[in-house]
Amino acid sequence: MQPCWQDVSIPISPQMTNWPGDPVFVFSPVCRMSEGASCNVSEITMSTHTGTHCDAPWHFAENGAQIDQVNTSLFFGEALIIDLPDIGLIKSSHLPGEQLPERVLFKTKNSFLPVDGSFDSNFAALDVSAAMRLVEEGVKLVGIDYLSISPYGNSTPVHKTLLEAGILIIEGLRLADVKAGIHEFIVLPLPLTGADGAPCRAFIRSQTQIKE
Repeated sequence: MQPCWQDVSIPISPQMTNWPGDPVFVFSPVCRMSEGASCNVSEITMSTHTGTHCDAPWHFAENGAQIDQVNTSLFFGEALIIDLPDIGLIKSSHLPGEQLPERVLFKTKNSFLPVDGSFDSNFAALDVSAAMRLVEEGVKLVGIDYLSISPYGNSTPVHKTLLEAGILIIEGLRLADVKAGIHEFIVLPLPLTGADGAPCRAFIRSQTQIKE
């Protein structure tokens, strides 16, 4: 028997759901062996907030840390997954009564949306009261299962509340197959120097086991 690590990242492709107005992902050939080159090389163009990604504090806080300046120890450790399938706007009252841990991930109705479908502006998101609760309880990393943690059309209040407090935000997680509770969590943003955010690869260690 061995523990099962589950990839909870969005596959990056030209067909993926894109935030309105952001640069779309483009994958272009530079050279191809099929055309006589000695190797295959490609070029990519994308937003720093493509797919599963990390918002650094500098995204909404002018004096906040950039992605290469954040505390990398936050990328590895236990996370509490809170499952709120019927809540569209997550408020403080929807959070558990007990003290919140350092890392909190929200699983919502968003997890059941296709990762390559049309953008859905009615995605579940956090209310400012929930963001303030996370700050007050010392949470250092928060994640959600859509391309923004803030309601569509009103991104600033929640983002500023979290990012000005130095909380890292992970957006675009895929949590449909993950149960609520404490799980081991790994998220690996690209180490982009001086960036406001970066695409990530994220993993959760499931509580089930598989045979070798």
